[in-house]
Amino acid sequence: MNPMLTTGLEARRGHTALSVNLNKVALLRNARSVGIPSVMRAATIALEAGAHGITVHPRPDARHIRQHDVHDLAELIERWPQAEFNIEGNPFHNLMDFVRTVKPHQCTFVPDDVSQVTSDHGWVFPADAERLAPLIAEAKSLGVRVSVFVDPLPEAMRIVREIGADRVELYTESYARAHATQEESRVLAGFVATAEAALREGLGVNAGHDLNRSNLADFLSAVPGVLEVSIGHALVADALELGLAETVREYLRCIHRASGNPGSSNANTND
Repeated sequence: MNPMLTTGLEARRGHTALSVNLNKVALLRNARSVGIPSVMRAATIALEAGAHGITVHPRPDARHIRQHDVHDLAELIERWPQAEFNIEGNPFHNLMDFVRTVKPHQCTFVPDDVSQVTSDHGWVFPADAERLAPLIAEAKSLGVRVSVFVDPLPEAMRIVREIGADRVELYTESYARAHATQEESRVLAGFVATAEAALREGLGVNAGHDLNRSNLADFLSAVPGVLEVSIGHALVADALELGLAETVREYLRCIHRASGNPGSSNANTND
């Protein structure tokens, strides 16, 4: 079974899936008009190295991932039946156009503004609930799983379930900043409580933002039921040193260290 396509209720430690975010590859490519580095080639290398999926976040200004990238990657993923395609974005901007045409395995609703350099907060509940609900319903009617980007607030998980989302993606920047400091235990406790609340509501749990080789295993060791991590900036930066394929394998090792299987370098299990 592809671990990216499970419900979240049967998650077991060590089966967290790695989705590689290719935005920064596209950002570098867009600096010139010669088409390198290739987003498609990067996706292929990541999948061949054992990544479970590909994530993109096409913003309205197309400053990194562009419309043709989304469609090209959708075609590529069709040749990788064990992999997942996740498209992130603001459903009130351009995300829903891609959901309707591409019908990815998963879409992640992110409340980013067009002027933001990167995502920096989750949705606000209950304030955003009413306007999100119909778009969640539409995406699900197309057969697309819906995850919503959230801050570590356990009390919001009931509302997320009520508006129909399948999963939450925990916004982990605060954890990354606190990692290896005196604040780590306090901050991490909020993520643990939020994940536990999500699981009680029947929601799957994803995580992402500023996770890296140094902090990923600690996060997964502490936070229960994480089905998927989406990692881009740190992974692409590490690839400059290690190469993309070896970097993907190293992140898979981090995932397995969290499960107590440090010797494994490939998370592509089929159970």
